[in-house]
Amino acid sequence: MPDEIDDSFLALPLARLADAALSRARQRGARYAALRVQRVRSGRTVVHDGALRASEEETETGLAVRVLHRGAWGFAATPELTPEAAVRACDDALALARACADVGGAPVALAPEPAYPEATWRSPYRINPFEVPESERVELLSHWCAGLQAHESVAHVLARATAAQENTYYADLDGTRVTQQRVRVHPQVLAVGRRPRDGGVQTLRTVGPPVARGWEYLHGEGWDWAGELAELPALLAEKTQAPAVRPGRYDLVIDPSQLWLTIHESVGHATEYDRALGHEMSYAGGTFATPDAAGRLRYGSALMSVDADRSAPHGLATVGFDDEGVAAQSWPLIEAGVLVGFQHDRASAARAGLPRSAGCAYAESYRHTPMARMPNVSLRPAVDGPDTAALIAGVTDGFYLAGSDSWSIDMRRRQFQFTAQRWHRIRNGRLAGQVSGAAYQAETTAFWSALCGLG
Repeated sequence: MPDEIDDSFLALPLARLADAALSRARQRGARYAALRVQRVRSGRTVVHDGALRASEEETETGLAVRVLHRGAWGFAATPELTPEAAVRACDDALALARACADVGGAPVALAPEPAYPEATWRSPYRINPFEVPESERVELLSHWCAGLQAHESVAHVLARATAAQENTYYADLDGTRVTQQRVRVHPQVLAVGRRPRDGGVQTLRTVGPPVARGWEYLHGEGWDWAGELAELPALLAEKTQAPAVRPGRYDLVIDPSQLWLTIHESVGHATEYDRALGHEMSYAGGTFATPDAAGRLRYGSALMSVDADRSAPHGLATVGFDDEGVAAQSWPLIEAGVLVGFQHDRASAARAGLPRSAGCAYAESYRHTPMARMPNVSLRPAVDGPDTAALIAGVTDGFYLAGSDSWSIDMRRRQFQFTAQRWHRIRNGRLAGQVSGAAYQAETTAFWSALCGLG
């Protein structure tokens, strides 16, 4: 793991920008004010059939000032990193807050949070992907392509690797000053095969997840890429010849590589408190999990416990502190099948009467104001639970699913449909070939109430 945060980010006039913006906010009577300097470096490398198709990188840097003044939020951002620009952004944010206050509405209150002077946090990784030469990136992806194309079942291969390095400096009137660095990568390989019966194409994609790791991830730390790629040609060949599914009611054994999306959509988004308050109905929809349902709503079977976590190692939502200066933490959303918690930022935590925010405020870039965004949301595994083979052995008539694909869900997070990269038929406890054209449909609480086995 690198010992220090990127020197080029630390060389920016971070303290001077904070002093300029926060002094102005204090003079104008802001109740809360924060300056955030953010630099996001992103890149991708794409190789098709062993030939380089794209290699690009971009960096976006700027500052933002957010204030709470006269009971209303104000926000402004600029790519100019000077004290003068920070003061102008503060003035613009204050003007917006005054305009919003004049419109009316309930004044915003914030849950308290201790101050963290001069805090530093870095995500764990060994090899910064932006220090890996392009030739080395292309060589690895081309090697993956060649290995797959050596098989008769594979007609074409698309391999790509995306990466991001996010640096953030946060300072507020309470005395918190936090510097952070996060690195994440996402390799993907898509293989294309032809169906023997009609010449049409069928695809199969790797299921290795995006993670907060470095380039070492592509060399097998945290995921067995060699093993997955070795199995892919045979799985693709079987998929190209798979018969159509017969509709019906079946038992499902769902691999984490597919179930993560169902958790994300039917539990993660459903327990966002701004949705629970109805604030997103006209944009991203609401949720059936209303605030008064906490402690009462039966979400699933007693096997179902779901945790929210901003501190899980290598999680994509893992940070040291959120974009309101709240330290990362973990908490339960569902305990033994019962809804017990939600995802909060400081404003929604205060509205809910909680003593502290859950630390879910996050801004996609310096140009965006922080909003409540999902942490790492995970179904808690069973202690000494069965492995995948044992779960399959317990099914007489059903399917084993792996890899996420398309999906849909209604505006209240109740009725949903999900597909998968692979659908393996289960007959009498054994895998019996793949099927095609399959999706599973269910209602959220009925689906999770049917949970009867957990690995």
